[in-house]
Amino acid sequence: MTTIGLIGSLTVDRVNGGPPRVGGAVYYASRAAARIGADVAIATRCAAEDRDSLVSQLEGFGLPVTWAPGTTTTAFSFHYEGDDRLMTVEAVGDPWTPADVEGWAATALAAPWVHVGALLGSDFPLETLEALAAGGRRLLVDAQGLVRIGATGPLRSTGEIDRGILRHLTVLKLDEGEAEILAGGTDPEALRALGVPEVVLTLGSAGSLVVAGAAVERIEITPITAAVDPTGAGDTYSLAYLNARARGDDPVGAARAASAVVSAILAGL
Repeated sequence: MTTIGLIGSLTVDRVNGGPPRVGGAVYYASRAAARIGADVAIATRCAAEDRDSLVSQLEGFGLPVTWAPGTTTTAFSFHYEGDDRLMTVEAVGDPWTPADVEGWAATALAAPWVHVGALLGSDFPLETLEALAAGGRRLLVDAQGLVRIGATGPLRSTGEIDRGILRHLTVLKLDEGEAEILAGGTDPEALRALGVPEVVLTLGSAGSLVVAGAAVERIEITPITAAVDPTGAGDTYSLAYLNARARGDDPVGAARAASAVVSAILAGL
C-alpha cells in the first residue's frame, strides 16, 4: 500500500508577469516527494487541452500519476511583496466529488495518509472530504483551500465555511491570515479550539508553530537571505510533514523535518 495519497488539480500560474507555468499543490508536493523519496501516489486533473503541457511535467518526477480530464483548468496570476503573495484567480476548475474519490482516483488514494491539495474553497466540498476520510484515511488540508472564495477576480477569502469540514481532518495547516479568519487569531488555545488534532501554523521566514494535543511548540528556522521564489513552499512543507508522520515522527518532530526540507529546497541544496 502506498503511504501517502495526493489529490488535487493542476493549475496554470503566471508569476510576476512571467510566462504561464505549471502549478498547484499537487505539483509542488510531488516535487517535494520526489526530492525526499516519499512513497506517494497522485490523482490529478486539468482540462484536456492542458494535459500535455501540465501532466507531462508532473510525470517527470517519476511518481505514479492517475489523471482525468476536467472542463476547466484552474489558473492564477500572482506576485510577492516580502512574505505576502498577492493573487488573482483567472479561472476556477471543477470541484472534486465523491464519485471521483470512489471511482477513477481510488487506486491513488489507497493510502493511510492523504494530502488534499485544495486551492480554492470550491475544490473539495464537505461530502468529498467525507469520502476521502472514509476507511480511516488521515487527511491534511491547507486552510487556503477552505477560506479562498472560488470565483474569478482578485483573490478573496471568507470565514463562512462549513465547520463540519474540520471534523474530518487530522492535520490543518494554515498561515497567520488564515488563522485570523478561521480562529480569530494565532493564540494556541484559539487554534486548539478548531477541533483538529494537529494544527500547524506556518509563519514564513519566522518558522512555524505546532499545536497538537497538549503540545505547543515553536519551530525556528534559519532565514534564507538570498532572493528565492517561495511558490510551493507551503505544499512542500505539508508533504514533508505527512512523510515524517507516516514514518513515525510525532507532530513536533514532523514539523521540524518539514521545516528542514523546505529550507533545503529554497536554498537550492
